[in-house]
Amino acid sequence: METKKFSRRQALQATAILGTALLLPVQHSGAKTLPSGNTPGLTADEIAAIETALGKKGSYKEAESVHTTALPRNDLKMTIKGAPIPIPFGFGGWVSFKKSIDGKTAMLMGDTVLLQEEVNPVISAALANGLEISAIHNHFFYEEPRIFYMHIQGMGSIAELAKRYADTIRDSKVFPANQPAPSAPSPITGKENFDIPALDAIVKYTGTINGPTYKYTIGRSDLKVMMMGVEMTTNIGLNTWASFAGKQDDAQIAGDIAMLPGEVNSVIKTLRQHNLEVVAVHSHMLNDDPHIIFLHYYGRGKAADLAQGFRAALDVLGKAPMGEMKM
Repeated sequence: METKKFSRRQALQATAILGTALLLPVQHSGAKTLPSGNTPGLTADEIAAIETALGKKGSYKEAESVHTTALPRNDLKMTIKGAPIPIPFGFGGWVSFKKSIDGKTAMLMGDTVLLQEEVNPVISAALANGLEISAIHNHFFYEEPRIFYMHIQGMGSIAELAKRYADTIRDSKVFPANQPAPSAPSPITGKENFDIPALDAIVKYTGTINGPTYKYTIGRSDLKVMMMGVEMTTNIGLNTWASFAGKQDDAQIAGDIAMLPGEVNSVIKTLRQHNLEVVAVHSHMLNDDPHIIFLHYYGRGKAADLAQGFRAALDVLGKAPMGEMKM
């Protein structure tokens, strides 16, 4: 067998070529290409199928092609550290429906508000109806009774997803027909409880009045998050929010921050610097790309101070992550 000899120059050239190749991006045959384009809207018949199955009117956000049904727990009397707290502060669930970009299928995403003893019966019902559990966790500390939040997801046609979800929650308090009618609205709302223009000026967004509370819901317009062919947007669960209860000078804040993994500890550090408590860090979705982490927080104090802490956390999003930890 003939052995071929290489000159020193040839060896150096080969090394240079190999080094250059190692710097090039690796091309994976299975690499995912994100779909692009507008999501098809829901038809009137599809919206009717959802509202018939759940026995309740929902809201349709045409800009996102998302239909959402609110699922508040009006049967509960909630307290935090012994003080009564209104249900709109953060004890309402929801379910949303949206089509894939190619229109061939649709997604259901929901967040259910459950007592501890209600969790596993709903798990069993969801699995029996062909839906998936994507997360179970707390959103609060100090609340009574103890509450857990279960995220449920599924794929299929709009009509069949609506039926499967309705069958999942039908025997639970979550089902709209099993809820008591909401009490008569108080004449005092978030508009009277808070200095709305001052809070909006701090947060740099406009919120919504929900009974005695005031809430901001903010999407991640800087990100394109895909999940099983569906573009995840504000009203199907990709959002950051802050809810205010109480009064301007003695307020409570609770909320959720949607983050990339590299943003998590920067947000935690910022919240703690503003004396806001971190109560949970977890995911809500399976198979989302990029993967999103959600952080729940809580605080009590002057509404303006709480709003400044929330705004500071918003300012971290989309920025360079904290430096690598040194071992």
